[in-house]
Amino acid sequence: MTGRWWRSGRGGTRAGGRGPARRAACGLAAALLSLQAALTGCSALSSDDGARDRALQGVLDRWAAAVRDRDENAFLAAVDPAADAYRAEQRRVFANLAAVPLASWDYRLVRTGGFAPERGDGGGRRVAAEAELRYRLAGYDGVPVTTRTRLTLVERGGRWYVAAETAPRGGGQLWQQGPVTVVRGERSLVLGVGQDRERLRALADLADKAVPAVGAAWHAGPREWPGRVVVEMPASLERMAALLDSPVSNYRGIAAVTTGEAGGTGAAAPADRIIVNPEAYGVLGEFGRRIVLTHETAHVATRARTTKATPLWLSEGFADWAAYRGTGRTARQAAPELARAAAAGGLPRELPGDPDFGFAGEAGKLARAYEEGWLACRLIAERWSEEKLVAFYRAVGAHGRRDGAVEGALRDVLGISPAEFTARWRAYVAEQLGTG
Repeated sequence: MTGRWWRSGRGGTRAGGRGPARRAACGLAAALLSLQAALTGCSALSSDDGARDRALQGVLDRWAAAVRDRDENAFLAAVDPAADAYRAEQRRVFANLAAVPLASWDYRLVRTGGFAPERGDGGGRRVAAEAELRYRLAGYDGVPVTTRTRLTLVERGGRWYVAAETAPRGGGQLWQQGPVTVVRGERSLVLGVGQDRERLRALADLADKAVPAVGAAWHAGPREWPGRVVVEMPASLERMAALLDSPVSNYRGIAAVTTGEAGGTGAAAPADRIIVNPEAYGVLGEFGRRIVLTHETAHVATRARTTKATPLWLSEGFADWAAYRGTGRTARQAAPELARAAAAGGLPRELPGDPDFGFAGEAGKLARAYEEGWLACRLIAERWSEEKLVAFYRAVGAHGRRDGAVEGALRDVLGISPAEFTARWRAYVAEQLGTG
């Protein structure tokens, strides 16, 4: 397939995506909690209800311990015995988690607040609450992924149970969608639903190759990036969109996205997940899949140095540069949409802005934005050096805010003004595409 209509995308971080930061877990962990009534009048935990809240926290502690211990009976013992449908759902979710390698799983009660009716079936009280789930994947998450959800707890016979959960905003977790198959690579962990193990193994093999390729380009120490990735492949495009809490149209033709929170600091930063669209990824050849996974792995590696100061042309351009580095592909081969535009007299006049990278926009425009960013980074690597490109990326991200970040890094790292850089970039595009 030609062009970037298959192009992978950042998909969520503030410095490298379409909008506000999206937590690494791709949304709330509704795997275990559901709320049918709206949460109203919610307030911070109060001393007046301290005994009740300690009892609620105790239920959640026992629930979490049951997940960690893989104890289904203890897990279901925390679920409302009168909620037959919900118990059946949670039994399925528990089974779906069986192969997921968990290093930790804990809940913290954040808020409680009553809502009418206060009395539940059988005379017990019902309480609306907000809880925080913190979990880590063994060997891959340095710190817990943190997500929030709203839940209902009910008192029956002097005991509290989890009775329901709300459908969370912000997406869900892969194990909500079906039994998770896990494949371990040397540098990767691949989680899939509705995928055969052979396909997931091939994905892990390519991810294992992507990690050292990115490491050679980025030159990061182990405290900044440990050199491993987590890849998730849901059953369909629709399931991918559900994980990301976005319309299906936003990801049609997008082979993969990386979720995470930009600007973290090494092991203390939230975990990233590479989410693969099985449909768009499936139509790619071996080379295209390699480019996609290396591009997304570059986002994982650079996340700690990618901040709100980093423009998308730089974050996406660097990821493409890392992906194409050493492949021998020419500019015309790797930037076909831009080459066609240039041949028609449509050379770009300025570097692409963040809105040009919107997934919901016109495919050709999106492809050209990626290609323009890639050629800007390639220019720096060729005319200055690869080390200068990495230093430039880091300097921009360290600025802390967008205004003046690129200008300052151009001056301090490359010794050039923005106007001079744009002029050199336009000339370089024309030269590389054979229109100059």
